[in-house]
Amino acid sequence: MHLKRLFLIAVCALAAFAAAPSVRQALAEDAAKPADPGLSDVLTDLLHGVEGENATSGPDKRVPFGREEVQLSFAPLVKQTAPAVVNVYASQTAKVTSPFEGDPFFEEFFGRAQPRAQSSLGSGVLVDPSGVIVTNYHVIKNADEVKVATADGREFTSKVMLKDETLDLAVLKISADKPFPVIAIGDSDALEVGDLLLAIGNPFGVGQTTTSGIVSALARSHIGVSDSGYFIQTDAAINPGNSGGALINMGGQLVGINTAIYSRSGGSIGIGFAIPSNMVRAFADAAKAGLDFFERPYIGAEFEAVTPQIAESLGMEKPTGALVSSVDATGPAGKAGLKPGDVVLSLNNTPVESIEALDYRMATLSIGTKATFAVLSKGQQATLEIALERAPEGAKAAEVTLHGRSPFSGAKVAELSPRLAQRLGLRTDLKGVTVVDINRDSPAADFGFQPGDIVREVNGTSIDTAATLAQIAQQDTRWWRFTVERGGQTLRQVLRY
Repeated sequence: MHLKRLFLIAVCALAAFAAAPSVRQALAEDAAKPADPGLSDVLTDLLHGVEGENATSGPDKRVPFGREEVQLSFAPLVKQTAPAVVNVYASQTAKVTSPFEGDPFFEEFFGRAQPRAQSSLGSGVLVDPSGVIVTNYHVIKNADEVKVATADGREFTSKVMLKDETLDLAVLKISADKPFPVIAIGDSDALEVGDLLLAIGNPFGVGQTTTSGIVSALARSHIGVSDSGYFIQTDAAINPGNSGGALINMGGQLVGINTAIYSRSGGSIGIGFAIPSNMVRAFADAAKAGLDFFERPYIGAEFEAVTPQIAESLGMEKPTGALVSSVDATGPAGKAGLKPGDVVLSLNNTPVESIEALDYRMATLSIGTKATFAVLSKGQQATLEIALERAPEGAKAAEVTLHGRSPFSGAKVAELSPRLAQRLGLRTDLKGVTVVDINRDSPAADFGFQPGDIVREVNGTSIDTAATLAQIAQQDTRWWRFTVERGGQTLRQVLRY
């Protein structure tokens, strides 16, 4: 049996040896002829990104193929954009209280409490050759002085042109003899999940740093950073100090301002968030126009979220869109036919998934134009064209600064109008007397009053005008009872002062 197997193997080997030259010649002839595309060719074309009948990503977006493409570098892109990313240093003098303050005997021995300097570090992006910089509001919050260091080592004292806590955005201005390098603002709506990105900033104060990643998700909301509920999520490493830095696409355009990270340790774990560049562009334009606050288009309507229960009651397949909660009959929305109970499904042919998406889309539109709203009204879909106007000023009662021996001393108050409510980040349909500003070294600041607080009642008297509150604040009493509305919640306080 073994001899038979050995004999067969020997015969096969001799046959293969004899056929080898003819096989090699046939392969050479086939290689010289144009062949029909096989499976390997099709796979190669797909990996190279060749656009076919079913291609969806287009020739500009593909995975790298071959060793040469894997070894490609981001260095040219970094050299192009990094000079326009700056470091922002904000400093303030914090008031330090002492248990012996006001006592002449103890102050003689222990001295007065000395103010303590506090500082914060962040990043910023030059978006205009004249020296306009966009950064985060929380980087410069309560700062007495803001300095900017450019990538070439120069240092400037900056001026705050515009800031908005609800959006967590601020615009600074520096000046020099020569134009500054800038990063062009791109279209954040063109981003897709999976697109490559670069994040440039100054993490932990170690100096300018570049990290790479992809778009992990779009339209993220409820992350607790600001009232703006529309963020780009990326896995590019973002750490403390990156706030206000640039998020760059592969075209060298600014597509976001790095704002926050999700972290349990304080360091990056691959979940970072950025404010979309379309919002940044609108905010920067408002600053360059000299506005004292970021104005959003006004249509005279308020919205709330569509819950699963509401969607079911309206016959909707899923909870999407923004539910109209109230409409000013004399405003643009009321005149166009929008009614409470309607659901906004899209704005200018862009689907509206949530109330946060609607707020974002509205904020990026220009005042003085018109927008097309697709709405669901009483089970029927309709299209409305609504004018985008500037919020009305109302009666414009003068702002009043309160004095006297009261907890309100040092607070500046005024009667609410839609324009003032928008400036303070409040619902435009609210009425009453609100705190507009607070003197930092005043009893009102010490007792915790904040801009946007609506004073409803003081010592049994309802507050309907700023003059009424100013008169009550002058009362000669040590006991104070008051009711304040803050963020939709009612706060009641009784104290002796």
